[in-house]
Amino acid sequence: MNKIAVIGDKDSILGFKSLGLDVFFTLNAKDTAENIVKCAHENYSVIFITEQAAAEVKSTIDKYKAVPFPAIILIPNNKGTLGIGLASISENVEKAVGADIFSGKEGDK
Repeated sequence: MNKIAVIGDKDSILGFKSLGLDVFFTLNAKDTAENIVKCAHENYSVIFITEQAAAEVKSTIDKYKAVPFPAIILIPNNKGTLGIGLASISENVEKAVGADIFSGKEGDK
């Protein structure tokens, strides 16, 4: 069975527990990095992490970009988005399809 984790501050991620996901509360960058590594070693397929927590541990997250699992997906916290989650998705889509399809700009016709 595939396991899914959610990492971030308690107020932002507690609701995910009611959906049956494993939640890991963090208070600082050290906690966040340790939880990412723990989840990766415990074979979690997907790790959702709040953008605010992810911003503090970019180097740890970058270590997992070249491997298929775990997929680390950035989500906004309860105070809103920083925009880095969408920027990351946009970057990956641009690599995959060769064009920025989220920019809203039309190409030359």
